[in-house]
Amino acid sequence: MFRNKKTLNADGTEYELFCNIGKPEDAVKAVECDGEGVGLFRTEFLFMDRNSLPNENEQFEAYKKAVMVLKGKPLIIRTLDIGGDKEIPYLGLEKEENPFMGYRAIRYCLGNKDLFKTQIRAILRASVYGDIRIMFPLVTCVEEVRHGKTLVEECKAELKAQGKGFNNDIKIGIMTETAASAAIADLLAKECDFFSIGTNDLTGYTMSCDRGNSKVSYLYSHFQPAVLRMIEKIIKSASENGITVGMCGEAAADPMLVPLLISFGLTEFSVSPVSVLKVRKEIAKWTKRDADALRDYVMTLHTQSEIVEYIKSKL
Repeated sequence: MFRNKKTLNADGTEYELFCNIGKPEDAVKAVECDGEGVGLFRTEFLFMDRNSLPNENEQFEAYKKAVMVLKGKPLIIRTLDIGGDKEIPYLGLEKEENPFMGYRAIRYCLGNKDLFKTQIRAILRASVYGDIRIMFPLVTCVEEVRHGKTLVEECKAELKAQGKGFNNDIKIGIMTETAASAAIADLLAKECDFFSIGTNDLTGYTMSCDRGNSKVSYLYSHFQPAVLRMIEKIIKSASENGITVGMCGEAAADPMLVPLLISFGLTEFSVSPVSVLKVRKEIAKWTKRDADALRDYVMTLHTQSEIVEYIKSKL
């Protein structure tokens, strides 16, 4: 019933329903499952299970392969996100007491410009084959976005000098997955073409808890009032600044969260390929008016358990 259909709520408002992938071959699965694009290409998997860095041409071929499978549908490529729980032995990352708060993701890439620019050049070269967009992970301040965009411009100049094509108007956005990025979402929105909310890290950083730690995992929920307020603020800041905002964390496929995301103003959902039709069905159930009514009451509640119980009563 929902295959080969647009993603519409009960009012007929259209949403983008994308997929999350980890390698170029996964783009085939995204298309087979009726995804409308790729909202998150986790490029770190191109760097894993090998003994050396993938060179520019290897990366270019991977990005080109994925975007050509999509046949004009968007492909959002997250730049290398390593550190934390993602280790790549041949890079020789120093052991840190708290790697999740340390030298990872955009921080590592900005500190290793040659590696970063190799990836950016590969992405830019592939951008002539389809709608590719660049996304920086774990941003916490405006300087990181500006620094990253400066490197993109440097790469454009290098490719132009080499006579290689690229999309000069390629869109650049960020993963809003830290409390810092939520707090200054209004400032970051002025620097970006789009936001994508990474709820896994956003929940962990906001609640200061590790979901893998059984002693504190009870705190790890995207229905915590603090997390919901962060999500709402990010979406509102994007809307007020005229940029699109998606969600690529696991929460995007949670049927209990869908009405809140509709009310908050989310424009794009990015989920695992197997969840596409389920999420499309959930979105179709809600009018904006009903979603707003749910949101208005939920945001007055004080605890995660109260919120969950109330939403369950309305489904």
